Amino acid sequence: MHKKYDAVLIGAGIMSATLGVLLKELFPEMSIGIFERLDKVAAESSDAWNNAGTGHSAFCELNYTPENENDGNIDISKAIKIASQFEESKQFWTYLVENMVINNPEKFISNIPHLSFVWSESNVKYLKKRHELLTKIGLFKGMKYSENPNTLAIWMPLVMKSRPKTEKVAATFMEAGTDINFGALTNALVEYLDLKINDVDVYLNHEINNITNTHQEKEISFLKKLSKRNSKIEEIKSDDNHKWELEIENLTNGETHNIYTNFVFIGAGGGALPLLEKSDIEEAEGYGGFPISGQWLKCTKPAIVAQHKTKVYGKASVGAPPMSVPHLDTRMINGKKELLFGPFAGFSTKFLKKGSYLDLPKSIEFDNIIPMLSVGINNLGLTKYLIDQVRQKPIDRLNALREYFPEAKLEDWELIVAGQRVQVIKKDEEEGGVLEFGTELITSADGSLAALLGASPGASTAVSIMIKLIKTCYHTQFESVEFQAKLAMMIPSYGKSLENEEELLKMIRKKSEKVLKLN
Repeated sequence: MHKKYDAVLIGAGIMSATLGVLLKELFPEMSIGIFERLDKVAAESSDAWNNAGTGHSAFCELNYTPENENDGNIDISKAIKIASQFEESKQFWTYLVENMVINNPEKFISNIPHLSFVWSESNVKYLKKRHELLTKIGLFKGMKYSENPNTLAIWMPLVMKSRPKTEKVAATFMEAGTDINFGALTNALVEYLDLKINDVDVYLNHEINNITNTHQEKEISFLKKLSKRNSKIEEIKSDDNHKWELEIENLTNGETHNIYTNFVFIGAGGGALPLLEKSDIEEAEGYGGFPISGQWLKCTKPAIVAQHKTKVYGKASVGAPPMSVPHLDTRMINGKKELLFGPFAGFSTKFLKKGSYLDLPKSIEFDNIIPMLSVGINNLGLTKYLIDQVRQKPIDRLNALREYFPEAKLEDWELIVAGQRVQVIKKDEEEGGVLEFGTELITSADGSLAALLGASPGASTAVSIMIKLIKTCYHTQFESVEFQAKLAMMIPSYGKSLENEEELLKMIRKKSEKVLKLN
């Protein structure tokens, strides 16, 4: 195999699937190669069992509305941003269903209400204030608040059973919440690209061994020759050859091949950082990764599963990473209702669930060792939290569950392994290095290579992230009238403020609910 593509997408997860469909909608003549190291699509971070499956829209996630410890003010800016981005995702999915790119939307998206639940006087005060702030914004209209135990028992019966009547509790309830099987969505998108679209090739069991900037290699070779001849250095003119050469190994038979392209997207989840380092782009210098593994308690008793019909999110423990926000979570996975509690954090040096224990040590380089050491020194609380989580016994996990389901019994639950997440570490002038808990899009100066690092709320906001990528890497085309018109067809709210345009929000939500079968 010795092929050339207009774009190469590494990893067959929700990010590459979303980008692939967007590119073909906007550039129909583009040729695309998608390469996945596993034998299945969406088998890592996008798999339904490996992520929370929540349509992250800031309805229930309290970590998106942090409270200032000094003055008690609550910052809702991140919540507004994430809610708006999730609406963009729903609009794009609506467009895809209407145009028969995706069939049977009920296979990947379901209407499951989102609740935030807290206890203690200070937390109740926080939740009430949060509700007052959010419901002033159209994106959060319809969110209910209650401290009444009878109302809460209707919203979340398992949570309120056998709870002390003297306990101060409160919850918010958002009917419009969703559960998403990102694995099913990814499979539908990749199947469409692979079987129904020209000039798209999908390769499973293919691993990227190396990424080389061919123009840079030619410049180095040219300069060496000039140096030997002691000649005057003239301007190096780039030719029409493809900029990137990828060495790809077929894991089925061990053969290696070279692929050529002018654009590379590294969307390999936890595996993105090592590949980004191989590209040697200047913009990647100083980036590192800190892996955090996850586990869930899965309910094995159907009678209990049937009683819970919502997603109940609480507040993260002190020192816990945001991805560890506890939730008693109704899921729809492959057509079956499931009930999970967690996640419980752990530590592994693997960057992928099916990765290598050498992933972390191999990722340490001269340019990122200071940021990584600084993060280790400045996040001792997180280190202690992870050590405590790793040392947990079944009774410890049961006690955590009983804070959300007081009548829980150990024999009704089993422990399952969730996905692996790599939190972003990057340079910081003041602290040396900082740990980021969101997603980070890194692009080369010329826009020929882009990589996505980080985790939540990535999958839910994949459409917005990939549009940002296209705007950065295909800037000239992006600004064209034709391009903008097409974008407006797919995402009517793009470039507009859903925070301020309430009538537009009502219109697009009504349409999305109908087409995606969410009402």
